[in-house]
Amino acid sequence: MTLKGGLISVIGAGTMGNGIAHLFAQHGFKVNLVDISQEQLKKAINTITKNLDRQLSKGTITEDVKETTLSNIKTFPVLADGLRESQLVIEAATENTELKLNIFRQIDEAAPADCILATNTSSISITKIAAITKRPGSVIGMHFMNPVPVMKLVEVINGFSTNKEVTDTIVSLSKQLGKTPCVVNDFPGFIANRILMPMINEAIYSLYEGVAGVEEIDTIMKLGMAHPMGPLQLADFIGLDVCLSILNVLHTGFGNPKYAPCPLLINMVAAGKTGIKSSEGFYIYSANTKELVVNKRFA
Repeated sequence: MTLKGGLISVIGAGTMGNGIAHLFAQHGFKVNLVDISQEQLKKAINTITKNLDRQLSKGTITEDVKETTLSNIKTFPVLADGLRESQLVIEAATENTELKLNIFRQIDEAAPADCILATNTSSISITKIAAITKRPGSVIGMHFMNPVPVMKLVEVINGFSTNKEVTDTIVSLSKQLGKTPCVVNDFPGFIANRILMPMINEAIYSLYEGVAGVEEIDTIMKLGMAHPMGPLQLADFIGLDVCLSILNVLHTGFGNPKYAPCPLLINMVAAGKTGIKSSEGFYIYSANTKELVVNKRFA
């Protein structure tokens, strides 16, 4: 099975969806970007254009590559319209189990019979998603890292019923995109978030318990452990709501109290303080500066 030069449909035009669309389009694939919100679709194309302009200014692409990439992307507000001839569908909606299951029911009805169905979920069971379709052998996890055009890893997750041919195709495709695929099995959080989220949660607990401040925690991990970004800043970047969702999946899936989300994280999400996307998390974010400013609540 090969997808070279094929049609790819991406469901969801948010941060991950527009990044995935950008990546495939820049590598010569035709991409249908699908979202029920016309406003979100317009925002996604604007984001992709800005990111291409950034690549252009750095000399990593030419003007021709930029124009070809943009011309390779079509937008659709109706799911069925964007899936008709697709060889691969990648769902990149919000990390919410019921939402993803509902989307996959629709995808299963609308996508061609030989189409591979992938999800960009960072923690939700591939097996559970596959089970509500009529083609569980064709369902797989394709977990990209943010920002998608830059980060090299693709975590490829086999569900219980995923066919080997499907896995081999996705591994080959990931390499074609210039990525490094790592194949893992379907357990809560897979590998990336099973290891990352407890670390972030422990950093939040350390702040919550007054062991150290925001800057101290992040500086220790950056300078002492050679992390490019501290865990609290990274949590803001990922989205505190996403972190909470993943921790809840881990906690429920394993039934182990070590995965229980910190009460501070729960309260911040309840208050709508979700990090960069809300302009407030452990840091305060302003469009006018790149300087990290610690949230005064934690100063």
